Amino acid sequence: MLPARRLWAVVCAVVLPIAPAAAQGWIEHPRGAIEKVRSAVQVTVGGRVARVTVEEWFRNGGALLDEASYLYPLPGEAVFSDFSLWQGDRELRGEPMDAAQARAIYEEIVRRKRDPALIELAGHGLVRARVFPIGPGETRKITLRYTQILDRVGDAWRFRYTAGTGPGAAASSTFRMQVDSAARFGDPYSPTHRLNTSRSGERIELTLADASTRGDLELFLPLARNLVGMSLVMSQPIGEDGFFMLLLAPGRAEIPSMHRDLVAVLDVSGSMSGDKLDQAKTALVQLLGTLRSGDRFRVVTFGSGVRRYAAGWTDVSPDNMPAAQEWVRRLDTDGGTNIAGALTEAFAEPPAEGRLGVVVFLTDGMATVGETDPERIADQAERGRGPFRVLAFGIGYDVNTYLLDRLTERARGVTEYIRPGGDIEQVVGSLAAKVASPVLTDLAVRADGVELYDLQPRSLPDLFGGDELVVLGRYRGAGSGERSVTVTGRRNGREERFSTGARFGSEQPGGDYIQQLWAARKAGALSSDIRLHGPNPEIVSELKRLALRYGILTDYTSYLVQEPGVVAQRLEEVRRMAPRDQAGAGAVEQSQRARKLASSYSLDAVVVAAAPAADSLGAVTRERAGRSRRVGGRLFAWRDSTWTDIAHGDSLRVVRVMAFSDAYFALLRALPELAQPATLEPAVLVAGRRVSIKIEAGGRTDWASGELPKLVSDFR
Repeated sequence: MLPARRLWAVVCAVVLPIAPAAAQGWIEHPRGAIEKVRSAVQVTVGGRVARVTVEEWFRNGGALLDEASYLYPLPGEAVFSDFSLWQGDRELRGEPMDAAQARAIYEEIVRRKRDPALIELAGHGLVRARVFPIGPGETRKITLRYTQILDRVGDAWRFRYTAGTGPGAAASSTFRMQVDSAARFGDPYSPTHRLNTSRSGERIELTLADASTRGDLELFLPLARNLVGMSLVMSQPIGEDGFFMLLLAPGRAEIPSMHRDLVAVLDVSGSMSGDKLDQAKTALVQLLGTLRSGDRFRVVTFGSGVRRYAAGWTDVSPDNMPAAQEWVRRLDTDGGTNIAGALTEAFAEPPAEGRLGVVVFLTDGMATVGETDPERIADQAERGRGPFRVLAFGIGYDVNTYLLDRLTERARGVTEYIRPGGDIEQVVGSLAAKVASPVLTDLAVRADGVELYDLQPRSLPDLFGGDELVVLGRYRGAGSGERSVTVTGRRNGREERFSTGARFGSEQPGGDYIQQLWAARKAGALSSDIRLHGPNPEIVSELKRLALRYGILTDYTSYLVQEPGVVAQRLEEVRRMAPRDQAGAGAVEQSQRARKLASSYSLDAVVVAAAPAADSLGAVTRERAGRSRRVGGRLFAWRDSTWTDIAHGDSLRVVRVMAFSDAYFALLRALPELAQPATLEPAVLVAGRRVSIKIEAGGRTDWASGELPKLVSDFR
């Protein structure tokens, strides 16, 4: 019998080079009925080094003894530490040895049906894990440990973990990261997952906010700066203009705040009587309480008429503030709703030079007094707004969503809707806390020698303390070499500049999420345009193209997951829908869904946003994990035993290629963007511009002269 120490073997303690597209995570190629059922990842970050422990549980759901074989690509600059196989609670640790010797020992033990495990290099930085035997109904656990150097991206460190695309990708998983020296970092940010973050002393602990979330994890740890830190990440698809994500994170150090000129505008019409007005008054008192010495304020109320607390601006002082708050507490209801008059009064006194001017506007109804046409009210407000930012709050379902969204559309502001019975104090208080510490206003971004375009959001919002601003966009004309990216903004009347270096021309791994987030934000912006300005055919066409290419489903594109014949019917609905329905629960829902996409902070926000009547979409939403996949920046739906790109249409010619044939490998060399979709089994259909390609068990096995270049041209 072999010595116990040789019942398992590993090849380890090697710094592994990695292909550009690789990252962490099990990429599975299991045999028989073995599947991954659970995964737990524990990461400890000290200095710039991450120590990663991955635990995987595999179950044999078949009736026969079987072997598990998995490929695991390690990140660049990773040092493989050790590998363990578990027998119940007993951990059997691997030891390094010659690869040929380790493989021979493994295979000898397999023949005896004992308990070995083998890890070996499989080329291109891949590690292959093989575990035998796993009996029918049995679950086995393995543990993998490695150390990696975190990438530096501008003023942040970046960590990646790839969950894999095989049958076990939907397995239960947990993730936990502990970061030492917490004072060195701002608030962690993930563009792919929502995080729970807690700080305790010198430690930050991170977990996933939703344990059921699947997919690759990308996580940034912004380095603390005195004012603003910048991080820039690019994604350069083959044959296309590039995509970028810019993260702006204010430093955690105390920053002298900009002074604010705040106008609080409160609806006191008859419909606000009772609990709504009581909550609104309490929220307004709290809002005034966030002002500091050096700030100024005005208070405007409106019912049938318009009242103001005082003529002109009132300075914040120990005497002035209590008097103003008491005036608010004594407010009572007053007839109709004079929105136009209230806005005229709100904008009557412009903010002083160098100050942040903010109008907070609360209403629960539609205009009934004075000018009542929403279009004319919005146009008049836009002409008179000046430099004010507008934050609007719609209370209940009777508000005119068209008017409120128009008020904030160009005003670097936002509209929040509070459902009937909702907590007005909490919503207003949350936004008031955000604007309490303005850092930079009037932001703009440029890159030397590179054209940045199609930025989302289109008008960059102001940057506040304790917040992160994520800007996504496209770029062209990058060339090669490092370029300087500069963000400018204004602070207390002076221009501030912040710069970082970036290599635009080179592909960076794991950037599909950048394309998807950009597409989601643009889809939200286009949906808002349709709601606010009507269904311009060019905008509808652009939204349709965007949704098909990137798998972003909206109210106006819910037909994308239905049969082709439904398209014309849904487009007719689009033509009728906007901007006719301006009030009511449906209008509020539409506005909120469009804003959620337009302000997508992570991929968790990029969800199917279907109209309630779209039954087929409801089914897709409920079965999303099993019926659709996001791979390589595309959305695939399971149709007729094939993973089908939702951008595929019946009018596109289909070229069928046999998987793993000579034609298949030549195709992937010519179209590298197909490498990720090609992992979908048993068959995948990928849509191009003028042709779709299906990879399956049948199909062609070679190419005639000139065929492949023509296919590449038609696909791209």
